[in-house]
Amino acid sequence: MASQDWFEKDFYAVLGVTKTVSDAELKKVYRKLAREFHPDSNPGDAKAEARFKEISEAYTVLSDPQTRQEYDQVRAMGGGARFTSGAPGAAGGFEDMFGGMFGGGGGNSRVRFPTGGDDIFGGLFGGGGGGFPGQRPSPSKGADLSAAITIDFRTGIQGGEVSLDLRGQKPLKVAIPAGVNDGQKIRVRGKGEASMTGGPVGDLVLTVTVRDHPVFDRDGDNLRIDIPVTIPEAVLGATIEVPTLDGERVKVKVPANTPSGRVLRVKGHGVSVKGKKGDLLATILIVTPDSLSDTSKKLIQEFAAANDGESPRDTLYGKAAL
Repeated sequence: MASQDWFEKDFYAVLGVTKTVSDAELKKVYRKLAREFHPDSNPGDAKAEARFKEISEAYTVLSDPQTRQEYDQVRAMGGGARFTSGAPGAAGGFEDMFGGMFGGGGGNSRVRFPTGGDDIFGGLFGGGGGGFPGQRPSPSKGADLSAAITIDFRTGIQGGEVSLDLRGQKPLKVAIPAGVNDGQKIRVRGKGEASMTGGPVGDLVLTVTVRDHPVFDRDGDNLRIDIPVTIPEAVLGATIEVPTLDGERVKVKVPANTPSGRVLRVKGHGVSVKGKKGDLLATILIVTPDSLSDTSKKLIQEFAAANDGESPRDTLYGKAAL
């Protein structure tokens, strides 16, 4: 960042804080703004990306006590003024600006540098003798890396650890949080590219794909499963066993006269997210036998004869005519 930028940019205003803001409050405000305008939260939004860069630049300067002090001094001296060539007749030249600082009394004052001009500006702008305006670059975070990872359904629900092979690096162990969704991004801190300016290492951003399960489906914090039951179980009622993702079976009561498609809720056997666990939703599917014995067929015929004239479609026909 050129020293001229410090005259022109009000980093306190960028972050919406006062000059007396504490380090803790500064960090709190920055984190809130960074989350709001981060490119990952605003894909394709150029304005949000520009705002994020502006916020990061301001925080980089103000979060470092030494750099913040230097910035405050520069702003106090110039108040937004620009350096001029100092040519004869030019107002507000270099010497005018700094004359008051070092005891000068007017436009003809001369600033004397006992050890050379570079020394004073090196301390003021952070340079190491590189000459005005030779300010050292502010440390910035290394670039983030992106990668894709595919996990099985059980790991997505219960969490776990997976190994990730990155080109040119040793296999990386990544902790998968419980309840991760398909398409969700996981940020692994400090596993991105190194900073070129001495700042922190970037992050690794993983996009997660969760494989389907042959039995279970995810519905928010709940899991769903289809449970086949026989005609007698549905008509007369029964207690059946329902499998869970944990590998256990839980007993569930099927009420008498349960229609196909009814959902029975099994509490606490769903997805665990932030200390709360969803439910297992079991959808009843009435199945017919592949084959019937002569005795069974006769009993079904007797049942049909006893209920002759009743049709479950009567209500459907009436609604279809509306």
